[in-house]
Amino acid sequence: MLERCVGTLRARQIQRAIRHGKITLLCLFMTVIVLRGTIGAGKFGTPEQDIDDIRQHFYAHRKRVEPHRVLEEVQTTDAAKTADPNNYEKFDMNKLFVDEGEDEKRDPNKQYSLGPKISDWDEQRSEWLKKNPTLPNFLRPNKPRVLLVTGSSPKPCENPVGDHYLLKSIKNKIDYCRIHGIEIFYNMALLDAEMAGFWAKLPLIRKLLLSHPEVEFLWWMDSDAMFTDMAFEVPWERYKDHNLVMHGWKEMVYDEKNWIGLNTGSFLLRNCQWALDLLDAWAPMGPKGKIRDDAGKILTRELKGRPVFEADDQSAMVYLLITQRDKWGEKVYLESAYYLHGYWGILVDRYEEMIENYHPGLGDHRWPLVTHFVGCKPCGKFGDYPVERCLKQMDRAFNFGDNQVLNMYGFEHRTLASKKVKRIRNETSTPLEVKDELGIRHPAFKVVKVAASS
Repeated sequence: MLERCVGTLRARQIQRAIRHGKITLLCLFMTVIVLRGTIGAGKFGTPEQDIDDIRQHFYAHRKRVEPHRVLEEVQTTDAAKTADPNNYEKFDMNKLFVDEGEDEKRDPNKQYSLGPKISDWDEQRSEWLKKNPTLPNFLRPNKPRVLLVTGSSPKPCENPVGDHYLLKSIKNKIDYCRIHGIEIFYNMALLDAEMAGFWAKLPLIRKLLLSHPEVEFLWWMDSDAMFTDMAFEVPWERYKDHNLVMHGWKEMVYDEKNWIGLNTGSFLLRNCQWALDLLDAWAPMGPKGKIRDDAGKILTRELKGRPVFEADDQSAMVYLLITQRDKWGEKVYLESAYYLHGYWGILVDRYEEMIENYHPGLGDHRWPLVTHFVGCKPCGKFGDYPVERCLKQMDRAFNFGDNQVLNMYGFEHRTLASKKVKRIRNETSTPLEVKDELGIRHPAFKVVKVAASS
């Protein structure tokens, strides 16, 4: 009948289309059955709900396979703008980091101070320690309770990759502190807006000293400094008569009056009245604005080799020591026997030589305790050195220190420039017999003396 109406050729085409349609419908039916088994029967098991679930399922799958993008690259498509121009708003990452509220206002007629004057801190702290014997300031003889303090800006880095290097830096510090029984505090809050920049550490240090009387030494370390000798233990006994330990040289500070005669990027400060008095004497050059600018001019004039820029905490410390040596100098230890601060420019390229000729635990030029990336500013867009060079060298320093940690577990980085690791020790059925070559898996301070049974 169909052939008579439309002709033989046309009839065959129609029949072929019907067969294809049946196959298509069968495939669609099977797809629905499979999807129902995968995503469920819908809220109420109705066909309408099933179709909506299927649509959402496909939409979610498409979103999952799209490549992830960082926040800075998120953009609203032109299609969205065309579809609903009234509700369209281009994504602006800066809106996520707008601070709410105003900064505290200080009376400009009042002299700046870090806080209320305290003159009996030694007595207050001694009384507190007596009342809290379970929180001693010494973990054992010559092993003080130490709090390592570091931090970074509350805002994301201007250089997007900088946050990754801050993460590496704090991971490095956590490893060292875990090995040596040191507590750690990471700060991301600017406690005093007037003391931004170089000076932000001072209000924080004071607050932590007063809040943690159980801590005997506070160890400040800049975020751009890394531990590169995981086995080195600070010789605490050496500082029993001192309250401030900085990397430096007496001749450069007191004789030459050189502004780089010491470094304040990594230092030890005892929790005592002397320390509070020092902070009070150190801080007056810090408030930003005219005070800091004028103080910078004085420091440039009085200190050897200092460029012209606003007052910084390091120059201020040198100035304080040379002008008030009788008051502070006796309790300050300028350490040069090991690298409490080690300048990266003269160390990082020598790591392979150190590995070949020396071993961890020395802490000095042969195997530096700390490698400090002064002038690199990995979190900022601009520094004193090319960003690419700084980041490559920071990778090497991180891996150099990290190898000493990985070594405990039988691994190390393939090279100092590689993120990948390789096995350096075969697995064994007697893992407890593997020697701890560096002595950092079970350090001496973790040993608990047990009374002999009668």
